[in-house]
Amino acid sequence: MMDRKKTLAAIARHVTDADIVLPVYSSAFDWLDIRPNPLNYLSHGAMGLASSHALGLALGRPDKRVIVLDGDGSLLMNLGTLVSTAEAAPNNLFHFVCENGTYETNGAVPVPGTGRVSFTALACAAGYPRTYEFDTLEEWEHAVKRILNEDGPILVDLKVIPGADYPEDFARLYSVESREALRRRLQSS
Repeated sequence: MMDRKKTLAAIARHVTDADIVLPVYSSAFDWLDIRPNPLNYLSHGAMGLASSHALGLALGRPDKRVIVLDGDGSLLMNLGTLVSTAEAAPNNLFHFVCENGTYETNGAVPVPGTGRVSFTALACAAGYPRTYEFDTLEEWEHAVKRILNEDGPILVDLKVIPGADYPEDFARLYSVESREALRRRLQSS
């Protein structure tokens, strides 16, 4: 199992200022600490919708790499997005699932199926052309750059331990200012 913040930091080292990143809930607090950027898309609302928003952005902005930092519980709430993503086949979509077996934001409630569900198998069955799974930081750090240079859609299951406790500042995540900064940045690029 990997430290989530270090796992996300490995991604951040290969993210450009032109990439759109959609971090969810607990991962979002880590991501904002690691890499604040106007192209961090934080306005996906209810749990489970980040992957659907990422698909829309990937299709609407094929000129930009779209990276979704999902959670295992979040993805379980919207498995249909795997089929839709595989069908649309956007080559600029990278779906990272931080699998830690818990709904951290909702009081560390266990995620159903922990230890039995294979997110890579689900993505393969849905039609994703490539999937990966990592549980050691050394292997992940070695592979992340190569994966981000492949054609998507790609799903990567990252086996992580629950992250650090952050103040759950949802006003920061869903602020009008962050939505406006994203809108302005997308319009100008």
